[in-house]
Amino acid sequence: MIMRIFQVVTRPGKEEEFNRFFYETAIPLMKGTNGILQVLPGAPRPDTPREFSFVMVWDSLESLKAFVGDDYQSPHIDSSEAELVESRTIKHYDLVEV
Repeated sequence: MIMRIFQVVTRPGKEEEFNRFFYETAIPLMKGTNGILQVLPGAPRPDTPREFSFVMVWDSLESLKAFVGDDYQSPHIDSSEAELVESRTIKHYDLVEV
């Protein structure tokens, strides 16, 4: 299993607009995606008001690639959110089950 951590920093002043996108579009999309076993969305905290994140657990690298393509190590974003985002990062790990 692959753990994918996706983090976004919004442009200043775009927090509310991105917040709507996050709850209305991104979370439902990720929860309905084949191959994702678990989605853990992270909303901003008072000390980091422009930062959003997703931790996703994928059943396999093949499923992840089927969703984002072979360039799975690049942080892809939807075109409708591009103008709202200042920066984004993506990290992948092998999930350790304890």
